[in-house]
Amino acid sequence: MLPNRPEPTPVSNQHLTSKPSFILTLGLLTTTAALTVDLSLPAIPAMAEALLADLPRAQKIVGVFMLGMALGQIPAGLFSDRLGRLPVLYAGMTIFAIAAAVASFAPSIEVMLAARFVQGFGAASAVVLSRAIVRDIASGKEGVRLMSLMAMLFTAAPVIAPSLGAVLMDLFDWRATFTAIAIAGFGMLLAIRVNLVETHTPEPQGHPVRQLIDSFRTFFSFRRSVFGLLLIVIPPFGFMAVITTSAALIIEDYGLTARQYGFVFAAAGIAIMLGSWLNRHLVLRFDVTTLIGIGASIMMVASANLLAIAWLNAAPLWWFWGSLCVFFVAVGILAPNATVVALDPLPRVAGVASSIIGSIQNLLSAAGALIGAAIYDGSVRNAAVVVAGAGTLTFIVWLLRPLIAPKPFCEHPPETLEERQPTAR
Repeated sequence: MLPNRPEPTPVSNQHLTSKPSFILTLGLLTTTAALTVDLSLPAIPAMAEALLADLPRAQKIVGVFMLGMALGQIPAGLFSDRLGRLPVLYAGMTIFAIAAAVASFAPSIEVMLAARFVQGFGAASAVVLSRAIVRDIASGKEGVRLMSLMAMLFTAAPVIAPSLGAVLMDLFDWRATFTAIAIAGFGMLLAIRVNLVETHTPEPQGHPVRQLIDSFRTFFSFRRSVFGLLLIVIPPFGFMAVITTSAALIIEDYGLTARQYGFVFAAAGIAIMLGSWLNRHLVLRFDVTTLIGIGASIMMVASANLLAIAWLNAAPLWWFWGSLCVFFVAVGILAPNATVVALDPLPRVAGVASSIIGSIQNLLSAAGALIGAAIYDGSVRNAAVVVAGAGTLTFIVWLLRPLIAPKPFCEHPPETLEERQPTAR
């Protein structure tokens, strides 16, 4: 079992919260998944034609990548707790970069899908460990502010990547977008080497399976962690259904060009950035509970509009995409607060805790992406229903908070991992 120790956050790590290069690198690591997905979106129709695949099958490059991420996060979290954050980051990003290079030369859709799956498995380390490292160096409101800043950096990918992908296609061909992803992967390795330092003391507690089971038990023993988990993992199921089909929907149904699609898609990234920016300022005035309520309420407003669009099965682009952007503003507010709520009580198992969140989030994201691709019929109805359903369910979870996690959320929860740690066997 994990030992009963104090000092959840080492004092020696606290100075890292004000080190720009350190925080910027963490933010860039969080963009790995978004960059891989969003940069390749404009290339999907041309890739499908070149690799002799139908569009629904080509769109699965999003779903299989998310599935790989989902399966890679538990190993990444566990071994980062046992061995340290940096060794696992190096291994994961090396796998990601090599698989990205393979994808850029893929001769068939089968090789492309396999390479994207391996990419996702490697990218899992970046997503899991960026959150775990934030928990290593900060908690409470400072943790929320850091998570919000990272979310703002994360949203640079949706803002820039689709437009960049379209430009690369115009200048070269569809393979250029996948080559750019590989170059970014090797660049991430260099940034890790130059800017990051180890923030976690390795704790190999017996057999890895026993340590993993104990860490899972610890995570799910905190009701606030379960509540935060639900708020984090439900929305991506909805919006990934739209992201996966957005290129076909906007280019084929609404008649925009690939470059115009890039600008439309960038609006969603700007919306998340706006929500994260607001959250960084609002956290100075409101507590985490209030901010989560604000985010859930905004999400419900967006969902109501999307349900109306689904009922009509038609909407001008400004109404449909505008409603999605409101949904993304809510995500920018909800995600940082819910992440801190989930991770705050778990300093000693932050790696596994982050991987639990990420694995479930990516499984649901992959499901949403695959379902979105499967039910795509050229209309807005199906995508709108999936997003609205996820937003409504998120709002219901918020309403059920008194039953799920009745205790107040405080900046330094009195019921910490160390106080609840079972006696070692």
